[in-house]
Amino acid sequence: MIKIYNLGAANSLFNQFISEIRNVDIQNDAMRFRRNLERIGEILAYEISKTLSYEKQTVTTPLGEVEMNLVKQQPVLATILRAGLPLHQGLLNYFDKAENAFISAFRKHDMEGNFDIQIDYMSSPMLKGRTLIIIDPMLATGKSMVLAYKALLTMGAPKHIHIVSTIASADGIEYIQKYFPPSKTSIWLGAIDQELTAQSYIVPGLGDAGDLAFGPKLQE
Repeated sequence: MIKIYNLGAANSLFNQFISEIRNVDIQNDAMRFRRNLERIGEILAYEISKTLSYEKQTVTTPLGEVEMNLVKQQPVLATILRAGLPLHQGLLNYFDKAENAFISAFRKHDMEGNFDIQIDYMSSPMLKGRTLIIIDPMLATGKSMVLAYKALLTMGAPKHIHIVSTIASADGIEYIQKYFPPSKTSIWLGAIDQELTAQSYIVPGLGDAGDLAFGPKLQE
């Protein structure tokens, strides 16, 4: 069964950052919105680091040597563009030796307002036997996450997948559980919301994370 870690369920400073990215007044400051996503990413990186494999290494100081447990293999950070960039930076601040992958996934709308998820670009190192962290700030329907995962599998099967989002819908979590290997997948979240609108936005959610971070875009 897929393990789900909802950091917002416990009392901590983490919830201050989640509350600020939700707050319609604070959202007016795009720089603060990006920085809060970055801070959320840093906290999630620290928590994920506790689950990785470690090995003893000798560190030489000016006065001698000391053995320390250090991460055995760095993960690969894979981000869904464009909204995932600030959250990605937060994880990269802590996993600063990690390799990185980027995927362009977007909603292509039709005249009736319906949409399909499309992927038109991917850049990634080889993933066979690696720990893969897939980053997307909003896990709404889960379709972008599943398509990104399928695209990344062309670079080899990871040994473990960590899915990282700030806010997820209950429907999105249910959807991705159908497509990810349960014994090799963990989900890390800041909050779980129960409702999706007809346009597949999470309620109460926070709105469009990409627009809030980088400005509005034209719809195709």
